[in-house]
Amino acid sequence: MKKSHGPAFRSARIELAMCSACRGRAVVQGVFHELPCAQCNASGWVSAETGQALPLDVLVTQLSFRLQATQHQIKQLRRPVLMNGPAVQYEHNNRRGAGGSNYTGD
Repeated sequence: MKKSHGPAFRSARIELAMCSACRGRAVVQGVFHELPCAQCNASGWVSAETGQALPLDVLVTQLSFRLQATQHQIKQLRRPVLMNGPAVQYEHNNRRGAGGSNYTGD
């Protein structure tokens, strides 16, 4: 059965693109100083489909989705790489060599 009224169960993901007016900087150069970009509501991001600025409440949600995805990617990249095979012997000190150094048996 399709939902016909009320808010959506999940927030829709909207594809974002950098604002062409400010090039993602959120400000444009005025005569004497920088001014907030009016095309993107001073966020640097617009809808990729329409090129229009998003309402602020929708923009906050979409930026939060992007931040969470980026934090997840950073967490995945920081995870230590587990080594297998003979390379493990060269990476960790087994303290069997002279003066407690690494001995590989080569």
